[in-house]
Amino acid sequence: MPEKTFKITAETGIHARPATQLVNKAGQFSSDITLEYKGKSVNLKSIMGVMSLGVGQGADVTIKAEGSDADEALAAIEEVVKEGLGE
Repeated sequence: MPEKTFKITAETGIHARPATQLVNKAGQFSSDITLEYKGKSVNLKSIMGVMSLGVGQGADVTIKAEGSDADEALAAIEEVVKEGLGE
């Protein structure tokens, strides 16, 4: 199961717009994709789940993917994160 940890550098953290971008990108893949923060794990395809974590600036989050297109999914999500959300 591939996984990658990111530091959220955006001043507003993962608020509505970037959360929507992440959820939309995750929805393009058949793999199960999760976002982990502070010991909690949510489905990255669920906008309510992502928003419920309240990820702020400076947070470290881990994204994991499991399935037939897991590597491609993680690479695509990494691009979304690096487009201004984190590193």
